Order: sequence, then C-alpha cells, then structure tokens
Amino acid sequence: MRVGLVVGVFAVLSTLVAVPATAGAAPIGPTGGSTGARWAATHDGPQPYAGVNIQWDVPIRMSDGTVLKANVYRPADRAERPTTKKTPTIVTMTPYTKLVSALGAAVLNHPVLEPFLLQVASAIRLSGTPIDGITDIAQTIRDRGGKTFAVDYDLVRSGYTMVVVDVRGTGFSQGVWDVFQSREQADTVEVLDWVSRQRWSNGRLGMSGVSYSAINQIQAANKRPKGLQAIFPVEPGGDLIRDIVAPGGSLGVGFLPLWLTLVNSTKLVPNVASMLNGTFDWKWLADRIKDPFTFYPQLFAALLTPDIPSVPDNLKALLRNDSEPRQAWLPHSDRITVPTLIYGGWFDLFTNSEVRMYNDIPLTPGRKQLIMGDGYHLTIGGGQTGTRGTPPRLDVLQRAWFDRWLKDIPNGVDQYGPVTLKQLGNTWITADQFPRAGMTRQRLYLGDRPSRTAPHAVRDGSLTVGKPTSRGRLTISPGVLTVCSRDAAQQTAGALALFPGCAKDSRVAEHNALTFTSAPMPTARSVSGPVNVHLNTVLDATDGYWTATLNDVAPDGRSTVISSGQVVSSLRQLDTSKTKYGPNGDVIDPVNTLTLATRQRNVPGRPTTLDIGLLPTEALIRPGHRLRIDVFAMNLPRGLPLRPLLNESGLRPQHIQLDPNRPSWVNLPLSVPVS
Repeated sequence: MRVGLVVGVFAVLSTLVAVPATAGAAPIGPTGGSTGARWAATHDGPQPYAGVNIQWDVPIRMSDGTVLKANVYRPADRAERPTTKKTPTIVTMTPYTKLVSALGAAVLNHPVLEPFLLQVASAIRLSGTPIDGITDIAQTIRDRGGKTFAVDYDLVRSGYTMVVVDVRGTGFSQGVWDVFQSREQADTVEVLDWVSRQRWSNGRLGMSGVSYSAINQIQAANKRPKGLQAIFPVEPGGDLIRDIVAPGGSLGVGFLPLWLTLVNSTKLVPNVASMLNGTFDWKWLADRIKDPFTFYPQLFAALLTPDIPSVPDNLKALLRNDSEPRQAWLPHSDRITVPTLIYGGWFDLFTNSEVRMYNDIPLTPGRKQLIMGDGYHLTIGGGQTGTRGTPPRLDVLQRAWFDRWLKDIPNGVDQYGPVTLKQLGNTWITADQFPRAGMTRQRLYLGDRPSRTAPHAVRDGSLTVGKPTSRGRLTISPGVLTVCSRDAAQQTAGALALFPGCAKDSRVAEHNALTFTSAPMPTARSVSGPVNVHLNTVLDATDGYWTATLNDVAPDGRSTVISSGQVVSSLRQLDTSKTKYGPNGDVIDPVNTLTLATRQRNVPGRPTTLDIGLLPTEALIRPGHRLRIDVFAMNLPRGLPLRPLLNESGLRPQHIQLDPNRPSWVNLPLSVPVS
C-alpha cells in the first residue's frame, strides 16, 4: 500500500518520538481510521535500521540433548553488521523448515522481486471466470499476508530480532517429530528461555507465525513462560481432534494425508551446506531413519482397520480423552495472560477453535482481539488493505501489536476492535463481542412441504416457524457431489476454491442433498454465533454419517454455504460440560466426546435424535433472500468415517423421520426473528 507524502513524513517523525501525536485516539471501524493509517505509515516508511543480519543454523540444545536449529534475523546497518543494542525478540516455531521461510522472505523482501510480484498480483482480475479463486490468492500476495508466514524484514529493520526455529524432528533440527505433543511444547518454552538469555535480546519476547506456528503460540502462552509478553497467532487451531483430525468423528481426509506428506517429505531434506563443508549432522540422519513417516501408521489404521476389535493401540489413543495426544492437543486458552490477537476466518481449517479460544482467554477486550475474515487457510489476509472498509494489512497489524506490547508505544492498537468481522453477504464490521449482542435464538423446523426453490435436490423441503404436522420419512443416500462444495474448498485449505462454481454455489452438491428452504426474508437480519441442526433420524444400519449446512439463497437461486458441520451417528454423544444450551434447553453449540468408550451404535429402524453443530458464523441475510438447511449422508473430502464405522454403515440410505412429537429443527441466533 502506497502512502502520500504527508503521511510518509509523519511516519519518519513518528520513529523519532516515543509517543505518536494522537496516542490513545480510538480507531474508527474496521480500518482503524486515521490511527490505522498511521500504523501503515509507520510500517511502510523509513526504518531505524537499513539492513538485516542473518545467522544461519544456530544450534539450540534442549534439556534432553536434542539440538534444534534456528535462523536469527537481527537489525543491521547497510553492510549487514548487526546492531549492538539489545532488542525485543519475536520467535517462530515451524515444521515446514526454516529454509522455506528464508526463501519466502528473500522473495517477499527483495527490492526488485517484491515490487514485480505485487504488480503481477495486482493485475490479476479473474472475477466472473471459472477460476475466479486465483484472484483471492493474488490478493493474498498483493496484500502481503504471506509476510506473517515468512520473515518480515521491515519488522526486523524497525528494531526487532526474529528467531525462526525448526521444531524437533523437522527441517535441520534433530529428534523425532512430536506433532504438537508434550515434548515439542517443552521445546518451545526452552527456546524462549534460551532467546531471553542471548546478548542481543532485551528479554521481551513475542511469538508470531501462521497455522502450525500459530498453534505453537497458543500452546506456549498457556504455560506462561517468563519473558513472553505478546503473541500474534494467524489461523491457530485449538482442539485439533475436532478441528482437522476427526471433525464430528469423521477423518479429515481432504487435509491430513496431504499435510502429513508435506511435512514428512520436507523433514527429509538435508542440510546440503553441511554435506559440502564436512559438518553433516549424522544424528539428524539417524533420527529421520528412526521415524520417517510420522503419524502415517495412525492414518492408515483409520482408513484400513475393518472393525472395532481390530483397532490398533496407536489409533485407540486418538479415540480416548485421557491419551497423550488428546490432552496435549487441547488449547487451554483460559490460562493465557499475555496480549493475544487471533486472526482467523469463517472458512479456515480452524474456525471451530478460533472463536472459542478468543472467548476463553481471560483478558479484557483490547488486550485480546479477534479478526475473522471470509477467506480460506491459504488466503491469508487477502483483500485487506486498510482501505475500502477493510482491516489494515496483517503485516501492519502485526507491527502495531508488537510495538504496543513489546516496546510500550501507545499507538492505539489496544483500542482497535476488539472483534472485527467480515460479515458474509456484507462488509467488515466491528463488534464488542462474538456472538454479537442482541441475537435471539429461534427454532425453524424442517418439513416436507415443497419450497419450490430446489427442484435439483433429492427432496425439496421447507423451513418454517411452525412445527410441521406431517409424518413419514425423507431418505438420502451417500453421494460424492460434495467434492464440488464449499466444504471441499475449506478442507483443502482453499485449493478447490479456485472454482467458485463449487465453492460459492451449492447447487451442484445439492443434487445429493435434502434441502429445507424458508420463505423470502421481508427485512434484513443477521446470523451471529454457532448454529445447531437437530435431526430425528433412522438408519438401516448400526452407523451412519450426517452433514448439514446453513445456506443463504439469493433471489436468482444461488445457494451459498455460510456454515457447516458433521457427525458420525455412533459418535453423537455430547460432552455436557462443554456443550452450550439455550434458555429453552435446546442444544445450541454441541461438543461431541468423540471416544470409543462413549460410542453408541444405532438400532436399525429405531428413531434416534442427534445434534449437528455448525461452525460459528457471522452473516447478513438480505431482504428477498432465504435461509436453507442442506442435509447430506456423506461429505467427501471434508470427512470420511473411520473404516470400522464406515463398514458398519454399509453406505446404506439414511432417513429423517418426520414426527410432530419429535421434530427436526435448526436453532439459529438471529438479530430479527423470522415471523
């Protein structure tokens, strides 16, 4: 983003004084107003240091003797001589090898390549074409969200040291990849301690990074390590079983195999320089040979084990609440006491946890903040420039956040938000909380009366305020058309969002769905919060798989998914200590236990009620638009039941039993009830 001469001059002056001229002024709306413009000017303007000094492959020895490798980026002069001043330090832990971060930083901060890349990205305009999704990826590059994944040299030149560390068992670090578990979490705390004791560190520490590195921040902050004073997690997960491993009890086949392959492949890339200079780390090689395919055994067991008695111990551990991975993968965000800004999205891989973690952090709004966009996991910060009603760029927000909490600069970022939301179907908005205040919980009932809006569906039903009086069954069979859906795009981190005909219009997938559609909305109303679909079901087998989506149906018939969820029928048991209930006793935000111990097989032919929790959402339903619930019996590639449960289901047809005494309904948080 280019700034005018006046703003640029102001940025230079602001680096020479401790307090900006308008410190404490409240930002206005999602853009941050004039305060947000000053954040951008400060980040994009001249910096105190002209260069960056890089120390490659610095060894950090852990308490068990394992050596991790780090790249250290320090503020320097034009000759790349590092400053002698002690600086605040920002730590990123990555499994994707710091080599990738270094290469990304080299391109994104190159004086020639960066402007050329931004120019190309800005020139891409494919709206209205079958590959419109490429525009979103181009916006991510144009709006520099990728700098929060790599290393932002402007941040370093502003007076921060950055330390990028390969987590145990990945990159050039020794050890066996521990995948977010206790030993890896202990490593992070030890790395922070090591950093705080280095001659170039002033002991004030922050953490940054995207996805895996964001999860690592949450896990570190909940341990309250000495010196850690702020974190900036971009797209962090929390309860990883429910987020990506087994959402609703279904294996996340669209993401897990590709992700495990990515990390297990890149961790085998050797340090070529050490091979050439005779310093090759033979322990690194021995550790890689010891466990070359981390978590593949569990993945194969989930896909291939034929029945429950044959489930191996390594898979059973993921299906027990008291196991090491299940316990280690919980966020414990209620223990976080350092300022935290969480950036996520309604179609991110970790939407399930991002809002929950924000609400659980016991800090006052401002010291904790939440930004939820409408992108996917790969489209980090796309469409954010601080203009046209959008939030400031992510790299700008990151700089402002660390300036406030690591340098004590009262720049007003703690008065931003505290909740900044892209309202689906509308613009960005600012709120005091999420779900937003003023919502009314309302049931809408699923019935078989045709709405005459979805002739393409398996059955076109209605969504009404009044309880239907009809009886009978609505039948749906497993299908594969959800490969062309927003859920498919979400589970593949946005890769399939290249095709908006699938990601932004559910009418193809609805050929495999039961649809239930309301009358047109006479006035606009918002949906804000989690949604629950309660179904009275009948199966012809001992197990089945249910998926539901909440859609906004436009007057031209386009059906856009705004939220979705799924549950394997036998894993429907709720954790009542975590599940949220409405004033009338309705389940409004179900949390399934997802354990073998609480598994409940269905009795074929017998009605069974279950709740399908949809991801939290924020949307505006405009006048003339309709609400729709889609119900599917399969959800590839978002999920696939574990092989034993899939075998029990036999992929047989599934039924919704219509019964006035046991109705099926959706419970919605609405700003204006449907009449």
